[in-house]
Amino acid sequence: MKKTLQLFCSSFVFIFLAQFTASGQKIDYAKVDATISSLVAKNKFSGVVLIAQKGKIKYEKANGFIEYVNQTPLQSSTIFELASVSKQFTAMTIMMLHEKGLLQYDDLVEKYIDIPYKNITIRQLLTHTSGLPDYQAIMDEHWDKSKVANNNDIIAYLNKYAPPKLFEPGSQYLYSNTGFVILASITEKLSGRDFIEFCNTEIFHKLKMKSTGIRTLEEKAAIANFALGHVFVPERNAYIRADSFPSSNYTIWLGNRKGPGRISSTVEDLLKWDQALYTTKLIQASTLAEAYKPMQLSTGKVSNYGFGWELRPQENIVWHNGDNPGYKTIIIRFLENRATLIILCNNATDEFENLTADLKKIILN
Repeated sequence: MKKTLQLFCSSFVFIFLAQFTASGQKIDYAKVDATISSLVAKNKFSGVVLIAQKGKIKYEKANGFIEYVNQTPLQSSTIFELASVSKQFTAMTIMMLHEKGLLQYDDLVEKYIDIPYKNITIRQLLTHTSGLPDYQAIMDEHWDKSKVANNNDIIAYLNKYAPPKLFEPGSQYLYSNTGFVILASITEKLSGRDFIEFCNTEIFHKLKMKSTGIRTLEEKAAIANFALGHVFVPERNAYIRADSFPSSNYTIWLGNRKGPGRISSTVEDLLKWDQALYTTKLIQASTLAEAYKPMQLSTGKVSNYGFGWELRPQENIVWHNGDNPGYKTIIIRFLENRATLIILCNNATDEFENLTADLKKIILN
């Protein structure tokens, strides 16, 4: 789930401010469709794309297959693994607890969770500035992979093996899945509820996101309309299921982790989420505003990652991508003009970054 996209060119700032106004400029949806269709024709894209303006769906199309072997076609209602797009939901649970007065962002993590790293704040977990080591490396080295690990197991192994922190908390930005495991555990500790139940009740059900959930491998396998992740194998000139390869096995033996990923959803459910963030259905606007603030580092530099969102303050855009074996996903929210771009892909195409940049350019121009 590493963050790989380099989407935003500085030249887009002028385009955004000068050409795309709330009242007017129409998006060229024929060009959107032609851009996607050109990749589909080259067997370079399998997925669903949705573009909305002020909550109204203006473009929605599925191309490709749920599974390449039997060539079951994708539908706009197909469920995809979101990977790290999940992080914005984990951050929301923390903001909900903050609004209830159960925590402060500058509380020390050690106040709630026993970890061998001191003087790290919740804010630093949310903004990837904690300096925590990667939990997956420790689990890969020491965990019995015949068992399925959960958050308690991960935290126990961090305590047992105590790999050194990567830098002093607050001094750098470095993307950290470990931080979001701990955030989910803080949510469980302070709410007294299972993280999955909390998300289901307080977010997904409340927003009528009926196709969204944090599912086990068995639950996903039982859903006929669940997109399976694929990767292209040049030697076979074919897309093969990602779970056919040993490199994907961590999704099995880390299959009960909560916080950094594992949410699965549809483009329309994600649009419901997007639109709810313009309301007070989940939290107050003043609480959400904290999520969109850049992080001031101890060095004086600024990091443009808020609470579960990548930030482009000068463009008034927030976004996040996800990357799991066979999947690439992204949601981009153009806040000033209430436009939304959602791409859910299940063939991990090497053209994903170009496609995203091209569609973003069309929306802005």
